[in-house]
Amino acid sequence: MAKIIPATIDFHQYLHETDAMTKVKKASDYVDDLKARLRTKVKAKVTYLPWEGTQANFEFRKGEVTLWAGQNGHGKSAVTSQVALSLIGQQEKVCIASFEMKPATTLQRMARMWIGMNPYTPEFQSDDGIKALDDLYEQFGEWTDESLWLYDQMGTADTEAVIGMARYCAKELGIGHIFIDNLAKCVKSEDDYNGQKAFMDEMTAIARDYQVHVHVVHHLKKPENEYKLPDKYDSKGSGAIIDLVDNQMLVFRNKLKEDDKKTNGDFAKSANDPDQLVLCRKQRNYEGNDEGEPTIKLFFSKDSQQYTNRPGEVMKFYKEWPHD
Repeated sequence: MAKIIPATIDFHQYLHETDAMTKVKKASDYVDDLKARLRTKVKAKVTYLPWEGTQANFEFRKGEVTLWAGQNGHGKSAVTSQVALSLIGQQEKVCIASFEMKPATTLQRMARMWIGMNPYTPEFQSDDGIKALDDLYEQFGEWTDESLWLYDQMGTADTEAVIGMARYCAKELGIGHIFIDNLAKCVKSEDDYNGQKAFMDEMTAIARDYQVHVHVVHHLKKPENEYKLPDKYDSKGSGAIIDLVDNQMLVFRNKLKEDDKKTNGDFAKSANDPDQLVLCRKQRNYEGNDEGEPTIKLFFSKDSQQYTNRPGEVMKFYKEWPHD
């Protein structure tokens, strides 16, 4: 027999049940899901850094935010441009919102990395050389079609417009990786800590809600000198920035080596040292068996503007994954 719900129950107390009440559950409710994950090793699609040997210790997961921090002139935009190329080669859609460079300048840098050559060398200045470059750039345009978008806005950007742009990219265009270069252009001032926190809150919400990966470029505090390796807490502004992001990458250009080579030439003691370091100082959701906060040593190719694992290494081929 059906059970009768008596009219004497006070139903008003249930009208305002909060989300918190419905979301608080017993741990045992998740045991079946936990067992299923362990048995099937369920893993969402992840993407990687472009450099050989980094796949075991770092990955870009959906629903996360990565902070790329470094001093002025230390290669943050160059490194993230190469990462963006790699992501496209891994069948990801990418949008770059750079508020310090025109879209054409960003694209010019990426195209040079992609062709792996210096388009300004003498051999490319003849009619045949220019035609060869035109063909290569046409191929680059075809390769990036439906895979790369650029947000055309320079200078200080309206915070709400940037947030709206990121949501539009995720919801309407199906873009999986959104690069914002840089945080300082998205808030009123460097000491607007509440604004910085609110903006990063929005970025983490967008990443989580739309299952995309957001990359935010950020400046570091002015160091004692350019030779000093940065620290996890050297980022300008609110400490909440580091707390909110899932991953933090510090980009460091080896100015000591550069100065040593300028002074001592072939006798420079640091000749074999890396030109660039990418220091992972936070990776919240790493589950591998390797080092979850790697130090990545890179060498710079002036012709291609690429960063490679070893000096003189063959340039990376971004059409395919892996790129080597």
